[in-house]
Amino acid sequence: MITAEAHSVLVACVLVCAAVAAVALLWTRAPYGRHARGGWGPTLPGRLGWVLMESPAVLLFGWLFYQGTHRADAAPLALLSLWMLHYVHRTFVFPLRIRSTKPMAVLVAALAFGFQVSAAFMTAPWLSELGRYPDAWLTDPRFLGGAVLFLGGWVLNLHADTVLMNLRQPGDTGYRIPQGGLFRWVTAGNYLGELVMWAGWALATWSWAGLAFFVFSTANLAPRAAQNHRWYVERFGDAYPAERRRLLPFLW
Repeated sequence: MITAEAHSVLVACVLVCAAVAAVALLWTRAPYGRHARGGWGPTLPGRLGWVLMESPAVLLFGWLFYQGTHRADAAPLALLSLWMLHYVHRTFVFPLRIRSTKPMAVLVAALAFGFQVSAAFMTAPWLSELGRYPDAWLTDPRFLGGAVLFLGGWVLNLHADTVLMNLRQPGDTGYRIPQGGLFRWVTAGNYLGELVMWAGWALATWSWAGLAFFVFSTANLAPRAAQNHRWYVERFGDAYPAERRRLLPFLW
């Protein structure tokens, strides 16, 4: 089990990596999804890449949580349930729902895998060992408000993903403009839902670990949202809704 001192160092490293990732993504597009392209080394099947790179968030996270002395306490278990609600779906269900996937660069999968390993060591021991979550935490406004935000963001993210998946019919490889839900206001409705979810997580855990995870997610997804918005505008021109923002409704 990670010590409190090592945990503080890990949180600081994740925050530094968030800054580095945000700057790097201003200059390059992560080569997956609609931005997939050659020149990034060997690849592996897209669905397999998703499972492999997200798997530490379920398997390693669960094992680390189980090592904690508070693993059977109600509040840590409630927080674990929120985490697993998202990541069991993201790791094992989401890849099967995708209608078609492009090959994923091994480098991309390896970087994501490394982050999820770091996130597991940063978060799971905090919930079941280093943090303090008595049963009374379940009625604390921070937990209740955070849980509502998390679940609301999870539903929004799930709906946005479904909208994107349903744009294509079987065998269709083209792109269309998503409509409905959060896409009425922003290009990256799926990312907005995910960031609402992780903001809720930071509030529900009331921890530096939760905040660091939210900051890193924002540093990764905000530049990606801007890149996707630019891609849609360039591809569809005047047909793309001019009032649609990148990530934040009516703002950006």
